Amino acid sequence: MKPHKIYKISLLLIILNFFYLNVQAAEDRLEVSSPNGKIIVTVMVKDGVPYYRVMRSGKDVIKPSRLGYVFKDAPPLDKNLKIARSHQESVDETWTQPWGEVKDVRNHYNELRVELTETRPKPRQMNLIFRVYDYGVGFRYELPEQDHLNDFQIMDEETEFVLTDDHPAWWIPAYQRNRYEYLYQKTPISAITRDSIRAVHTPFTIETTDGLYLCIHEANLTDYASMTLAPTGNHTLECDLVPWGDGSKVKASTPMKSPWRTILIVDKPGDLITSYLELNLNDPNKLGDVSWVKPGKYVGIWWEMHLGISTWGSGKHHGATTANAKRYIDFAAKHGFDGVLVEGWNIGWDGDWMKNSDKFSFTKPYPDFDLEEVTRYAAEKGVTLIGHHETSGGIQNYERQMEDAFALYQRLGVRAVKTGYVAHGQNIRWVDENGKVHKEWHHGQFMVRHYRKVVKEAAKYHIMLDVHEPIKDTGIRRTYPNMMSREGARGQEYNSAWSRKNNPPEHTCIIPFTRGLAGPFDFTPGIFDIFHSTVKTNNQIPTTIAKQLAIYVIIYSPLHMAADFPEHYEARPLAFKFIEDVPTDWQDTRVLNAQIGDYVTIARQDRHSEDWYLGSVTDENGRTLEAPLSFLDAGRKYVAEIYKDAEDADWQKNPEAIDITRRLVDRETVLKLRLAPGGGQAIRIRPASKVESRILPAY
Repeated sequence: MKPHKIYKISLLLIILNFFYLNVQAAEDRLEVSSPNGKIIVTVMVKDGVPYYRVMRSGKDVIKPSRLGYVFKDAPPLDKNLKIARSHQESVDETWTQPWGEVKDVRNHYNELRVELTETRPKPRQMNLIFRVYDYGVGFRYELPEQDHLNDFQIMDEETEFVLTDDHPAWWIPAYQRNRYEYLYQKTPISAITRDSIRAVHTPFTIETTDGLYLCIHEANLTDYASMTLAPTGNHTLECDLVPWGDGSKVKASTPMKSPWRTILIVDKPGDLITSYLELNLNDPNKLGDVSWVKPGKYVGIWWEMHLGISTWGSGKHHGATTANAKRYIDFAAKHGFDGVLVEGWNIGWDGDWMKNSDKFSFTKPYPDFDLEEVTRYAAEKGVTLIGHHETSGGIQNYERQMEDAFALYQRLGVRAVKTGYVAHGQNIRWVDENGKVHKEWHHGQFMVRHYRKVVKEAAKYHIMLDVHEPIKDTGIRRTYPNMMSREGARGQEYNSAWSRKNNPPEHTCIIPFTRGLAGPFDFTPGIFDIFHSTVKTNNQIPTTIAKQLAIYVIIYSPLHMAADFPEHYEARPLAFKFIEDVPTDWQDTRVLNAQIGDYVTIARQDRHSEDWYLGSVTDENGRTLEAPLSFLDAGRKYVAEIYKDAEDADWQKNPEAIDITRRLVDRETVLKLRLAPGGGQAIRIRPASKVESRILPAY
């Protein structure tokens, strides 16, 4: 061969090799940015190991963090990988919630789909999907149907969140006796492992040392274990899936999709509340016509049991009697409430009901509660009964009766059911076909499957759900709009006479930025008898009456309870007027002031009128905040109906002091919100009539 031909061939090989190496390098490192370009996600495979990285405005938010799976009786899927192909697309759409904290939600993101394959014989495939929004990131795993991976058990999901510093964060511990019902702590991430804390629940909210606010959570938790976060040192959190009783984390087969791992990234704490990442990462409504799903407010037979006035079990002090239910129905009808909750109506509450998991009947009432008559009377008054199913963790007992129970309620006109799962720690019992007893956590795959089964079964009978002792919300209310509200945190009952430690005033200033980011919370506000004057008087509620009113706006739920006794509301009709008026379905939500743990001010627009409602609450410190009303329509006068702490109000010394006034306002008005220590302020803002525009004083 002639020398010049050898030279040309060699040069061609060098060029081809250079091109090949650069293509490989490009394939090993892929990027996708948010629509505004501020957030950039990089997906890379380094020495066969997959990583992701998140940057905002050129700075790391999440440093390179590992991804992958560990399986039982099979090699892990976390190394010996290469990028086989990738795809990007952009989506910008707006969808309408049937109910919610806003009516219309914009879903605008750029997506990167990365298909990984192993470099060993009999290779397996794993896909990574990243969606990047202007306010955060969601990513998930997909294990497609394939020859070399069929049925499997996941022993560990190796997803990491490597943070940039020892940031302060708000958290509650996982793997504890009382599920999610703990006070939030604020500590550096490095301090979480004290007191043998293994992991923390999500939503996990972080304030970075350079002024950003993050929240790590998950979306579309379906047939999978709940994610907790385990600190592993060096500012790193690792996904810690809640296990089955046998130690495995997830039992599945291909094709499989994991929940989305979500990271909110915003400049201000208030932006955490108005970013709807988890909702956007769930599937659209699967129920079709959901006109039967209706938000509302309710009263009921509940608070009196917590105060020891009546009992759930039968006997002399049984609360769920026909006469008592009719008393609440009369009150609800008179004051415009949609429903009446009755707890303790069904057989099974006698004795230590927390141990009665196999004794509850969900169709048979106690003799002193005529279910047919109560529902008939309620319908006559234009009110519906809110049903109640407490399982005490008896899942198989409940599932055996569930269809009959929902069918009974549908026949009687019951449109909503409050469910309960009071069982402590890893104490959800079930028995397999061989008679072996298993014990599970509330938040593992076994219970995730059960909670979803209940949602679907209830939907068949057009029944809405309010779930206590739940699995955390991950946005599935978009897919199943009958999943209305949940507990899943320390609510008002911790302020009753049985609790050894009340919720401190700061609790309601933390919840909107932690538990509230997951979804609607059935906090059960509205207590007017702050001193428990009719019962035990040594457990004063840490609030003012004005703050109790403000909570209806601050803590979002489409099913809000007025939890106190009818006589306490009738004794304060002027203050009670706000609870009568405030809606639970919103057109828009604005956060006007926010400092996590200190204060928050939220304005919400009623979806079905031109009214706005404003709530503002503070911690144990009194303060004055400004609230500009620039969201109001230009050229219009409005009446602000103001429910505020009196000048001498104080959550400890004078909590029931409240002033109620009316003033004219417009979009140029800046309200001065004076909040007493532990207090709040609630305001209804409605268009002014011509007469009111002439006679009412301006703010």
